[in-house]
Amino acid sequence: MGSELDGALEGLRILELPGPYGRYAGKLLADFGADVILVEPPDGAADRRAGPFIDDADNSAHSLTFAYFNTSKRGLALDLDDPDDRETFRRLADGCDAVLDGTGDVGAMAARGLGPDALRARNPRLVYTSVSAFGADGPYANHAASDTTIMALGGLLSLGGYANGQPVRAFGDQALLAAGQFAAVGTMLALLGAEETGEGQVVDVSAQQSVVMANENAVQFYDLEKVVRKRNGGDVRQAGVGVYACTDGHVYVLATGLGLFWGQLVEWLESEGIDGATSLRDPKWQRNEFAASPEGKAEFLEIFNRLAMNRTKAQLYDAAKQVRIPLCPVNDSADLVNSPHLRARGYFTEVPHPATGRTLTMPGAPYKLAVSPSRVRRPAPDIGEHNAEILDQLAEHATNAVGGN
Repeated sequence: MGSELDGALEGLRILELPGPYGRYAGKLLADFGADVILVEPPDGAADRRAGPFIDDADNSAHSLTFAYFNTSKRGLALDLDDPDDRETFRRLADGCDAVLDGTGDVGAMAARGLGPDALRARNPRLVYTSVSAFGADGPYANHAASDTTIMALGGLLSLGGYANGQPVRAFGDQALLAAGQFAAVGTMLALLGAEETGEGQVVDVSAQQSVVMANENAVQFYDLEKVVRKRNGGDVRQAGVGVYACTDGHVYVLATGLGLFWGQLVEWLESEGIDGATSLRDPKWQRNEFAASPEGKAEFLEIFNRLAMNRTKAQLYDAAKQVRIPLCPVNDSADLVNSPHLRARGYFTEVPHPATGRTLTMPGAPYKLAVSPSRVRRPAPDIGEHNAEILDQLAEHATNAVGGN
């Protein structure tokens, strides 16, 4: 166990090849103390040219994407098409615990003589994690893909959106993030195995398969009942169950017409003096058929709107907690930044941004370790920022190895 000044992964050294599939995995490992060395080409990783940009300044020093995904990493610039730099990479891998290839370019490293077989022949303890759209084998292995195509081929896109509308992809490259999470977990499992047995292994992560895991029970529904789940976003299932508008956004309500919370809901509306609230005591609302009918949903909406359209989501949330009705705000990004709960848990972290002299507020780790917590150790590196430091360490290691012999 480390102290609070150490990370849970202190002592691990990982070489990361930059790419959209592995960048989140590298961040998670680095923020927990692993020495993650980001090996970029001399002109920098593609993420440096990915927006959004601070102050809309379209240059690599202002990319928020790069600044977020590469915290705590050290930066090394190598041209892996150059024989000398390829040899430097090999020598670095000889002393590393893992290589994280998040480029998604299946076979590219092997073609350079830097694939898992070549590197593990020199360092049998090495874990080589390859993260790509569809995995390293199979008929789709070399297909080009984007987050949208992976979401589509993973089945999750079919469940996103409104009931009668087109599929809608969630913002933020969720397929790539899922692949990164599983890559971090797979890498750690393989590292535990290497520590136990002395033998590393190849970890092959498919972003498509990571997305399939997010379908919850949709696949089982079809397997067992031949029912294909459909999109139902924005669809009020029945009176008192669904998403309802308010003055500054939306809230989700779960006060089913079968009686579980219906009485509390009616009492709440009556206590607020809402016109028509007493009519909700009619026995017809206890019949699921009426509550789920267009007539029932429309009648309830008209009554509930008299409250909701005169309240904010925070006001509705606070009041619903007092009467113990399941109601929650549909938070947007501003709500999250200002969330008293997330603030109390210290979820957001402040990270310096040397290029602009600013301090950026970033999401932290989604879990807390009491003794060896995650923390940002340094901002994202400049291109080749740590070349001299890393290469000096490599030379020192070589000298010590010769002396030891």
